[in-house]
Amino acid sequence: MTPDEFRRAAKQLTDWIADYRADVEKYPVKSQVSPGEIARKLPKRAPEHGESFEQMLRDVDEILMPGVTHWQSPDFYAYFPANASEPSLLGDMLSSAFGVQGMLWETSPACTELETVMMDWLAEMQELPSQFRSSSTGGGVIQDSASSASLVAILTARERATNFKSNEEGCRQALTAYTSAHAHSSIEKDIKVAGVGSKNLRAIEVDDAFRMRPDLLEKAIERDKAAGNLPFFVCATVGTTSTLAIDPLPEIGAICKKHNLWLHVDAAMAGAAAICPEFRVINRGLELADSYVFDAHKWLFTNFDCSCYFVADRKALINALSITPEYLRNPMSESGEVVDYRDWHVPLGRRFRALKLWFVIRHYGVEGLRHHLRRHVELAEWFADQIKADAKFELAAPVSLNLVCFRLKSSDDDNHRLLAALNRSGKLYLSHTKLKGKYVLRLCVGQTHTEKEQVERAWELIKSEAAKL
Repeated sequence: MTPDEFRRAAKQLTDWIADYRADVEKYPVKSQVSPGEIARKLPKRAPEHGESFEQMLRDVDEILMPGVTHWQSPDFYAYFPANASEPSLLGDMLSSAFGVQGMLWETSPACTELETVMMDWLAEMQELPSQFRSSSTGGGVIQDSASSASLVAILTARERATNFKSNEEGCRQALTAYTSAHAHSSIEKDIKVAGVGSKNLRAIEVDDAFRMRPDLLEKAIERDKAAGNLPFFVCATVGTTSTLAIDPLPEIGAICKKHNLWLHVDAAMAGAAAICPEFRVINRGLELADSYVFDAHKWLFTNFDCSCYFVADRKALINALSITPEYLRNPMSESGEVVDYRDWHVPLGRRFRALKLWFVIRHYGVEGLRHHLRRHVELAEWFADQIKADAKFELAAPVSLNLVCFRLKSSDDDNHRLLAALNRSGKLYLSHTKLKGKYVLRLCVGQTHTEKEQVERAWELIKSEAAKL
């Protein structure tokens, strides 16, 4: 592609993206295709000769679009959001244009230094404890996902518990880890990947509000110690996947300090809310944590992937993960004056992800971001009020921030049929969970352009489909 050809194609694509985002509501939110339907429309072999960009874009419209679930639709309420914004897309475009490999400070100083400053901006915006700032003993780094961040926390905790010798001498004791029965499934996967083994992960039961019970946590730790095991890691959740429940950090943190366990706090979804002073209660007790993660790509208008991981002791993190072959040695790294983020996560390679975060924060400003988060919480509260006022429905869990868990006062089969009918309509997309053995629908308000008119429309559709059962 010549520069002029690229310029024409880029303009076409930019116009296509702008039109798509403006018109996204005209598409079925959840893709309606059958398995294999997209693959059957694609050629069996790669083209021998190059094709025009116009043909590629036509195939996006005709082949791919029917198979796209529109996560950026204002009618998307399933799972948790992966909300993006126009300034974030622009930052990501620039990152792709630079195409830097930011593994070392030396390989692109701007990539490293902007990230350090952006993570400090976020720590200040959320009033995170001082140990998570780069000016203190810790600092922040952008990971690809909260799953990867939690793996890093587990690896660092494992090394600290074994005096950084688990890869040399092993550990004669069985390492044991603890998390809520409602924690994200990635914790179990990470425990397996870290070599600890899922049989050594204790799922601590929850209270009536679906929060981890500290009394049961302490009993589990004491049982393992009595059995000769080595407890080393606890993951508390600020915003569980099913209900957005907030585990009691002060009590859990005190137990971790008492038994010298690493406390990791997974706030993947809810953490963004702490930029609003009135919601910072969710981080009460965070000063007791060793590590903390929240996803800017869930509820801070920054497109995937942008998971913000903070650690209180960066030395422990670097000692756990740093490997330096000759080909990565350079004077600046050896001087100790710079940060090499390759030592802060599992992959060596890393993109210039801080750019999109920079663009988002500068476009909205902190107050603009707060406005949108508050709006989402207000819309969720409005929806919850409708549920409480309707005799056919009930709340299935306490409403937390922007998530409402609800169900028909009927059988699981009826609730399953209701969800299927709603998603089949293409007019919205919800997901489900099971709470206390019951099938429950979840509605999470978090997409960038969701307004009250969409939530009102969703409620009318829910009532209409429920009346047909």
